[in-house]
Parts: sequence; structure tokens; C-alpha cells
Amino acid sequence: MLDASIFKAYDIRGVVDVTLTTEVVRAVGRVLGSMAREADVKAFCVGRDGRLSGERLADALIEGVLSTGIDVIDIGMTPTPVLYFATNYYGTGTGVAVTGSHNPPEYNGLKMMVAGVTLFADQIQKIRERIERREWFEAETPGTRKTVDAVTPYLEKVLGDVSLSRSMTIAVDGGNGVAGPLAERLYHGLGCRVLPLFTEVDGHFPNHHPDPSKPANLEDLQALVRTSDAEVGLAFDGDGDRLGVVTKSGQIIYPDRQMMLFAEDVLRTHPGAQIVYDVKCTRALVPWIREHGGVPTISRTGHSLVKAKLRETGAPFAGEMSGHLFFNDGRWPGFDDGVYAGARLLEILSREKDPSARLEALPSAVNTPELHIPMAEGEQHAFIRLLQEKLHFDDAEDVIKIDGVRVEWKDGFALARASNTTPVVVIRLEGDTEEALERIRKRFGAALHEVAPDLALPF
Repeated sequence: MLDASIFKAYDIRGVVDVTLTTEVVRAVGRVLGSMAREADVKAFCVGRDGRLSGERLADALIEGVLSTGIDVIDIGMTPTPVLYFATNYYGTGTGVAVTGSHNPPEYNGLKMMVAGVTLFADQIQKIRERIERREWFEAETPGTRKTVDAVTPYLEKVLGDVSLSRSMTIAVDGGNGVAGPLAERLYHGLGCRVLPLFTEVDGHFPNHHPDPSKPANLEDLQALVRTSDAEVGLAFDGDGDRLGVVTKSGQIIYPDRQMMLFAEDVLRTHPGAQIVYDVKCTRALVPWIREHGGVPTISRTGHSLVKAKLRETGAPFAGEMSGHLFFNDGRWPGFDDGVYAGARLLEILSREKDPSARLEALPSAVNTPELHIPMAEGEQHAFIRLLQEKLHFDDAEDVIKIDGVRVEWKDGFALARASNTTPVVVIRLEGDTEEALERIRKRFGAALHEVAPDLALPF
């Protein structure tokens, strides 16, 4: 039986041996191999993260791909960004990362790209439909599987591109995810002294969950940076495509503020270029981009959607609040990579006598964390459509509806959008001051209750 719930907006993901079985993954491989044939692609790159189920699911996927006559380049256990790099390095533009990203240990999944295009939304649903119809190609002669080392050329590429102005002492929290060993090697190669924290790969995640977007998961790193001679701390999610940053005082520099530094740096060599950001980012990012000679370009949330916007605009840099950061500036080929983003951040900070002071001086605002309103499966999308139709704000400067409803006032914003991964409505509020945030909270809460009087608000 095929469980339709595993076919998400940005990937395929489920509980191993419950909703995500080896049989299902093998069938996905057959469809992906068939799609590669149809796109005239000759080989598929396959990598996996450090989850306990990763090797057998990767083997099942590879069996499916090979059965269509497509060759497989197996890069083994590596971060998802190394898989993206391999598709570029080996010229396939096509690959799958077997990864559960930041989900609990019992989960796993697949992030997929074919012929240079990351699959999402309807493209992922078409995979499900083809499996249900058993619509795939069966070759008389299966493809061949070749195991390669993609990490060495990855390191050579980054070390040949990034250069620090001075040596730095940094702390690195791998969260027992797959990025830890690579991050240690890379930053040592850049000349850093690395203080490692949970950089051993362990699919049980025994220390804390590998998700740097949650403040609780950064507490160990904050403590290490405060009590050691580390100048800054870097953290990664389970598959290494997102970056977390903490300063000497323990302040968390969220990705929308990281993006300010990256945008400023990229715009030096790409004046007048577009910089793409998602609807959850701070409004302080917009004037910052303009002041540094760029054109702020808003996008829907979701790494696949931001990547599509990057491809559409040709922007040299894009990022989103969750920590996916995309360098497309000629130095890097436009995919999200937390470990590489960390290297670019160190390149910038190595020019500073006090890196933490530079980070903490970035414009900030008073904001809520990401808040959730639970809904029944699928109900969140209908609710957001209702808000887009019914909500009106005569006192607002702008109402942006490309992804939910983002209401912009002169001193803050409120956002409500439907999550594409879980059945919740996501809320984020921001004000220039505590007073502004409180006014926006009351104004937006009252507006939501006009549409849905019984709605339980998380703020």
C-alpha cells in the first residue's frame, strides 16, 4: 500500500518501515530512473545522510534506478549539499539525497533533482501517480553502479575558492548529523582552530536534535562559545544544508540577519543585482539590500521554491529564514549548503577584529519565534485562502499575498501562511520596538478573530 502522506511539497518523507518502506523507495527509484531516461540523462548521483536506515533505503533506491538502465554514481554517506555538488561535478544535474534532514530518528526521506531541476509540489505528486499506475521503464540490461569519493573534489573546490584573512578559533556543533566530519575537515583546511561538538555521526542523535532553527538545540554551542576562546559558533542540521550561528555573548544570529552580511558581500561584485528572500524574513533586510546597491526580491517560503526563484531571476544570492542559503555568484553553483555558507561567513568575519561585534551590530527587530496554529490535514491551505479573501487592513502600508498574508506596517509586520510540510498555519510577528510588536499582535489577532472567532491564537 502506498501512503500518499509521504509525498510532501519539497520532498518524500515518512516513518521508516511504516509509511516509508524499502518497497516504496525502490518504486520511487524506478520512476526517477524513467524520468532520467525521458530527460536524456545517463546517470543518477545518490548520497545518504547518517540515519540508521540510510544505507538500506539508498540500496533500494539504487536498485530501482538501475532497473531502468540508468547508471548510478554512489557517493555514499555525505551531506545533502555534497550530493548537489556531485550532480554538478559529474555533469548529471540529476541526483537523490536519502535524508530525513532535521526530523526525528525514525524518519527518512528523499530530496530529488532531475536534469538540473529540483523536484517539488506537482512534480512530486506525479511520482506518486506513476507508482500507482506502475508507470516506469524496465530495461533489458540494468545500469551499472559506481562508488566514488565526492568529498575530496568538494573540499578542493571550496578550499580553492574561499580564503580567510586570518586564522580563527571557532566552535562547530554537528548535532551528530552527517555534516560534522566534513565541517571539521573544511574549516581546518581554511586555517581555523576548530572546537568540535557532537561532530561524530550518530543516527540516534543522542545529544540534541539536529535543527539549528530551534534555540534549545543551540544551548550546548552557546555554552561552548561563551566558555572557550572560540570567536563564533556554527551549527548544522541533520543533512548539512542549513546553517546556525551564535556569537561570543550567546546571541543567535538568525538566517535573515546572516543574509545581510552575505548580501553586502555579494553585491560588491554584483552591483544592482536582485537578492531573493522569503516571506518569513525580517523587514530590516529590505532597506539593507537597497542601501548596499541591490534589489530586494521576495519569494514564497520553501527551499525548492526559493531555488526556483533563484533560477527565474538569475540572482547571485538567495536565502530563507529556515537557514537555506544559496550562493549563485559564479563562485558557487546556486544550491543550498550550510557548510559552504559557514565558510563564506568565516571569510567575511576573518576581516574583523571582533567578529561577534560585527554580527551583533546587524540591524535587528523585536519578533516572535515561528508560531503554529494546528489544523486538520490540508485545512491550513483552505484557511489561508479564506484569510486572503476576507482580511483587510486600511492602516497597513502593504499586504503581500504571494504566500499567505504578510501585512506590512511602517514599524513591523504580521505573517500568516500555510505550512507545506505539516498541518499548521505559521504565524510570525515583528515590530521595530516592543510597543510596536504589542500593537501589531493585538491588531492582527483581532483581524484573525473577525474571520474565525473561535480560533485559538498562539500569541
